[in-house]
Amino acid sequence: MKIEGSVALVTGANRGLGLAYAKALLAAGAAKVYAGARDPASVKEPGLIPVQLDVNDPRTIAEAVKQCGDVNILVNNAGIARPGSLLSKQDNEALRALMDTNFYGVLALTQAFAPVLAKNGGGAVVNMLSALSWISLPDIGGYSVSKAAAWALTNGLRHELHAQKTLVVAVHAGYIDTDMVAHVTDAKIKPETVAQLTVEAIAAGREEVLADETSRQVKAGFNAERPAYLGAPLA
Repeated sequence: MKIEGSVALVTGANRGLGLAYAKALLAAGAAKVYAGARDPASVKEPGLIPVQLDVNDPRTIAEAVKQCGDVNILVNNAGIARPGSLLSKQDNEALRALMDTNFYGVLALTQAFAPVLAKNGGGAVVNMLSALSWISLPDIGGYSVSKAAAWALTNGLRHELHAQKTLVVAVHAGYIDTDMVAHVTDAKIKPETVAQLTVEAIAAGREEVLADETSRQVKAGFNAERPAYLGAPLA
């Protein structure tokens, strides 16, 4: 679809990857970019339109729909990470928080804005996923659960939104250089790179973005004799 002249809403757009998405859309010629954030005063970037939006709060979602009725690109970027064990009942609260934001938040925003997109010609939905949609690492298994669910949701939404001509784009990456992984010393991709690749995918009508070597290797490894998602073999 054409980015120039479009109107976008980006969730979690006050910093990090969300801010990079918002700035990339403006640079590509979007006429208007709404920047969703729990605290709209935290949106400081010139040219963005602050919108109070908590993906876990139905009230703010409903208000955002009223305020942003001209949207034709929805970027579901807001997400959280929490450490924890899948076998520990004490970590169930963290898992629920992950699912509430990373899965149900995406679902709620897309359900709310699908009619808006349809009214405005179809447009596009972008879901920020992860290479961890496909594999799991020790101590953050809950994050992978939430992102795997969001990947399945993305695929399902693609089928359901096809009739209204809405493009659904899944974006996968490994470590992105944001506050969320500030403690990680491994190689990281710049958020600006992820955002630019995604904007290019929207413009070209591509349904999947593998933003870095990590995501490309993980997906390519699905057909390996022992795929990475199986983990290390038992001794």
